[in-house]
Amino acid sequence: MLALRVLAFQVLARVNRQWRRLALGALLTASFALAGCSSQIADLTPADAQPRPREAGTYLPVHDVPPARDEAGAISPEQRAKIEAELMAARDRQATAAKDAK
Repeated sequence: MLALRVLAFQVLARVNRQWRRLALGALLTASFALAGCSSQIADLTPADAQPRPREAGTYLPVHDVPPARDEAGAISPEQRAKIEAELMAARDRQATAAKDAK
């Protein structure tokens, strides 16, 4: 009977140690997670970043439009018509292929 009590105490002590280790590990993990969330990431800037402006809340320049493009690099009307014709032909081929597949 005494041996059974000693064996039960040893088993309970081992389980108790395992639970303590598990609780300590969970507590340590939670503390690291909370410590990571508390850092001020927004205030950390790279070395080559420009300094932030002192005044906050300035409006974006929505009425500033970019300068007009020069039309020298644009596609000629003949090339545009050719490309549109090729695209329409490809669209028609895909439509007939899809119709035949059904």
